[in-house]
Formats: sequence, structure tokens, C-alpha cells
Amino acid sequence: MGKGGNQGEGAAEREVSVPTFSWEEIQKHNLRTDRWLVIDRKVYNITKWSIQHPGGQRVIGHYAGEDATDAFRAFHPDLEFVGKFLKPLLIGELAPEEPSQDHGKNSKITEDFRALRKTAEDMNLFKTNHVFFLLLLAHIIALESIAWFTVFYFGNGWIPTLITAFVLATSQAQAGWLQHDYGHLSVYRKPKWNHLVHKFVIGHLKGASANWWNHRHFQHHAKPNIFHKDPDVNMLHVFVLGEWQPIEYGKKKLKYLPYNHQHEYFFLIGPPLLIPMYFQYQIIMTMIVHKNWVKLATREAEDLAWAVSYYIRFFITYIPFYGILGALLFLNFIRFLESHWFVWVTQMNHIVMEIDQEAYRDWFSSQLTATCNVEQSFFNDWFSGHLNFQIEHHLFPTMPRHNLHKIAPLVKSLCAKHGIEYQEKPLLRALLDIIRSLKKSGKLWLDAYLHK
Repeated sequence: MGKGGNQGEGAAEREVSVPTFSWEEIQKHNLRTDRWLVIDRKVYNITKWSIQHPGGQRVIGHYAGEDATDAFRAFHPDLEFVGKFLKPLLIGELAPEEPSQDHGKNSKITEDFRALRKTAEDMNLFKTNHVFFLLLLAHIIALESIAWFTVFYFGNGWIPTLITAFVLATSQAQAGWLQHDYGHLSVYRKPKWNHLVHKFVIGHLKGASANWWNHRHFQHHAKPNIFHKDPDVNMLHVFVLGEWQPIEYGKKKLKYLPYNHQHEYFFLIGPPLLIPMYFQYQIIMTMIVHKNWVKLATREAEDLAWAVSYYIRFFITYIPFYGILGALLFLNFIRFLESHWFVWVTQMNHIVMEIDQEAYRDWFSSQLTATCNVEQSFFNDWFSGHLNFQIEHHLFPTMPRHNLHKIAPLVKSLCAKHGIEYQEKPLLRALLDIIRSLKKSGKLWLDAYLHK
């Protein structure tokens, strides 16, 4: 029989041998000990493998029982490479009569978004301008050098010290935006080069952990503003966010803090303490307390080595001017300043948007519901690390940030076509909306606490 006939027989055999599943069956497998997900109508059992997932088991677990096609494409620039890891996990396919989307998600929006992604690829918007990122790194190193020269030349008086602290806080903030680029694999075509430079920037330039950042931040992107899935909205009872949470707290008479005043105490414990206390504690726990000392080549061990190199460099540089205690206080003051910058920029795009329980929206709708933009300008781009294009960044996290403004008009058009609001604000209004949002949620809590 000819070659074509053999192919036909093989195809028929495969068709018989591949199990098919309904969405009802797939959605039962959404537990920590039993996880299935769907990519391009193929069903995968990721229960055991999720522990090995480079992005962490939580982020992949958040899509258990769901279609993860768009999230899979969004996070992985090299689909051929990661596809090799999927093959052994394949257990079947969606039954032919089943829709490609679960939970009644809008298939038309999904289809149009995938066409938009194809357009972005055809426009080479995932192609990196390496000079752009080299200049970003160079200006961070220049800021570090200016800071050292200031205290070296002018001495360690109050004015030179304050100037040096603000310059170093600026370099730390900018290094934070730069590590974000490499962490999202948006610079180099090969993931391994992104991972290597990411460890250098977040470890040696900032003293933080790439592994901690990956596991935390990818969850935020996968399920933004979803309680129990996005760690960025886990406020440890310090704040209540959105509409659902404050009402629930109020009805249950939960009063860990006077939430009707949270828009006021935000200034005292939000921007000042996030990085110097909360993030610092989490990073140490990730690198040391949770570290497996038997496997010295683990990611945690690498992160610890990079972070130690940052502290060695910092203290060698500034102990001669301030002494050990003075240098330690100086470092924490820099973290204090950077924390203000980080909190205001990161919260202006998210905390003001819908924050709720899982609603099982399609990828495009879920990102637009949870994100908003700030108007473009040279300063806004630099100040926020191009996170003023938060919508586009969330839709295409591996797209180099210098191309986000190019895809924005097409995203706006797709929003208009499907009646989805595309929010874009001036910078000052976006910052003020943080306070307005906290105040609104606080009022909802108080009303539910007193009357429900």
C-alpha cells in the first residue's frame, strides 16, 4: 500500500487510541493533588510535573480544570522548546462536541485576540532592540557611579548623603523595572540568557531573589486581581480591596484594623514598609529558610549567591564612609525611598480596578478587567518602566517594553469592537485613584460592618 494509505491507517489508529474528555470531567481535576489542564484542545495531567515547573507550581495550578492556551502562549516565547515537556503529560483530547473554551468563555473575543497576537508577531513586535536594554543597564550603572562619587567627593554630610540616597533609590527602582524585563523573557530569544541576566540584575544589582520574583509575579499575571490566586491582592488583613472583600469582612464583623481609615494609614504602612520589611522578609524566607541545602545547585542557592554579592559590594563601598551601622541604616533608608516609588507605580494600574473572586473570563477580558494604562510621555515611560502600558504588558508579557505603544492602538480597536472599556489616565489622576479606591472600599466595609 502507498505512503498515503499508511498514513491514513496510522491516523485512524491514533484517533481510536486517544481518549476524549468533557469539560465536566476535566473541571473535576482542579485540586492540589489532582490537576488537569487544556492547551489547544489537548488534555494534560500536570499533577506530578507541576512541582518541577520553572515558574512555580502555583501559577500552573491556577489553570487546573481550565483552558490554558492563551496563558501558555503568553508566558512562553519558545513554544517548541516547552512543548517537549508537555508530550509526556498528554492524556487525551477534548471531546469533538465540546467547545474549546470552558465556563462559557467568549470564544469570539478569544478568536479575535489570537488574531491580534498573530498580527503582533507579523509586525515583529516581539523582536528586541538590544541597544535599548543596554542603555537602560548603562544608565543604572551610571547612577550607581554618580552616587559613589557624590559621597566620595563631597563627604558624608547630610546633604551629600541625602543626594546619594535619592540617586541610589532611583538606580534601584530602574533596576527593578529592568529585572522585570528579563524575568518575563522579553529581551533574548533564548530563555536561558534571560534567566542568567535576570539573576544578575535582580541579584547583584538589587540583592533580591529571581526565584521568589518568578513564583510571585507570574501568579499575578496569570490571574490578576483574583483573590486566593494573585498574591498581590493578599493584603494580610491590613487592607480590604475592591467591593466583594470589604463587604464580606463587614458582614463577618472582621475588624483587624479600622478599614474606613485605610486610605489614611496607607501612607504610613503601605509605601514606606512594603520593600524594607514585607518583601525583604519574603526574600530571606525564600532563599534561606526554604532552601534545600543538600542540592547546592538549586535556584535558591544561586539566588542567595547573587544576593550576597550585592550586599558585599554595597558594604565594601559605603562602610568606609559611614561605618557598619551607618551603612546598614543607609541601605534601609534607600529601600524606604525605593518602596514609595514601587508601590505608587505598581498600584496605580491594578488596585483601582475590579478585584474579585475567580470569574473564569477569557484571557483578553480578564486582563482588561484588572489593568489600566497611564498616558504616554518620555517621563511616564521612564518613571514606570513602561508599566504605564500595563494593559498591553499583561496581554503580551514577553513583548519588549519598547514595542508596547505600537500594539496599543490595535488593542484599543479590539476593545471597542467588543464593548470592553480601555482605561487610560493622566499620571496624577492614576496616583490619586489609589487613595479614592481605598477610601471607597473602606466605606463599603464600614457600611456592611454596621448594618449587615
